[in-house]
Amino acid sequence: MIMKRKRNISIFTALAAAMLLLATETFAGNYGKQQSDIVDTAISAGTFNTLAAALEAGGLIDTLKADGPYTVFAPTDEAFAKLPAGTIEMLLLPENKDQLVKILTYHVVPGKVTAAEVITMTSAPTANGSDVAISIVDESVFINDSRVVATDIEASNGIIHVVDNVILPN
Repeated sequence: MIMKRKRNISIFTALAAAMLLLATETFAGNYGKQQSDIVDTAISAGTFNTLAAALEAGGLIDTLKADGPYTVFAPTDEAFAKLPAGTIEMLLLPENKDQLVKILTYHVVPGKVTAAEVITMTSAPTANGSDVAISIVDESVFINDSRVVATDIEASNGIIHVVDNVILPN
């Protein structure tokens, strides 16, 4: 009986320690570590390779590594793949840099806007000077026609919300 009780206590102790470690990792996040900026956070996710290439071609890497804060509605590689064939390649050409920058800066809102704040808004001014429309349809948040699929990804200089389509300015 005593051996069984010791074994149960050991299992309980191990389980409690594992839960404490998980909670610490989840809630402490980057405690004691330098938090990554928006660019490095997106790159480390592994699903924003096209966005990273576009930021490089548009000369916007240094801007989104600066202090900010910024809110980025970041399209995934899948979102870029929805564009008509050849669009990405065309936009990455040096002669189309101005158009690329106009599209990319349309995904950036100056300041840090959390998901809780986004849902109280009907529009937001972007870094390219035009506003994006914000709406809620069937409990999903949309930026223009792009659905927000993940929110509040923290970075040292702002926040990222993931969208399922590239948001194109008019």
